[in-house]
Amino acid sequence: MKDLMNLTIKEIESVFLHGDVTEDFLASCRADTRTSVGTLLRRYERMYRERERLAAMYAYERAAAARGHILVAGVDEAGRGPLAGPVAVAAAILPQELYLPRLNDSKKLSAKVRAELFEEITEKAIAYHVTLIDAAEIDRINILQATRRGMYEAVAALTPAPEEVLVDAVELPQLRMPVQSIIKGDAKSVSIAAASILAKVTRDRLMERYDTEYPGYGFAGHKGYGTAEHIAAIRAQGVTPIHRRTFEPIRSMVM
Repeated sequence: MKDLMNLTIKEIESVFLHGDVTEDFLASCRADTRTSVGTLLRRYERMYRERERLAAMYAYERAAAARGHILVAGVDEAGRGPLAGPVAVAAAILPQELYLPRLNDSKKLSAKVRAELFEEITEKAIAYHVTLIDAAEIDRINILQATRRGMYEAVAALTPAPEEVLVDAVELPQLRMPVQSIIKGDAKSVSIAAASILAKVTRDRLMERYDTEYPGYGFAGHKGYGTAEHIAAIRAQGVTPIHRRTFEPIRSMVM
């Protein structure tokens, strides 16, 4: 390679883009005083860190592949805690080593990034499914059992069927294939992170529609969670069909 000072910015950018990056090349870039070279270097280092982060999040999927299980489903939920609306449960099978920049636990992402990743995941996933368990069913069987039911249904709906399942925190003993329950799995596994985004975006969009159907409750903003605004609206207007009557303070209000 020519001395870095003899390379144009376009040529340096080409080296970064085509992966011919050595430690000597990086050291030369750090010593280069040109502003554009510094910009290219910082962009590369951000991309490199992101690739390293995502590579680490494939650890569970790689371990499954080593056992001969290529089709690995991640499972997660959104909406266990709100006072209104369903719990959304998603399952997703991603291609092994699929690179999805910014993929992470949905709670760590902005609504804009979640929406963009939702489109990428639904386009590139081998299979995915989102199940909604409504408030009436949550009241009937409790939120944990409703979540489990949704998880079983979401996994059963996947075509092709997964060879192994990774779940965020919840135990699913009735699955016939190997399953791992991973604490904070949405930050440790790409498959679970993808499922968390599918569940969160699906539920948020539904709550935005409910905001029109049940005006005055603020569902588009708080998404059914127990904010002061939401509780005040319940006291003023009463409960709706999408409220969870077994959740406090609603339970005490309707007794």
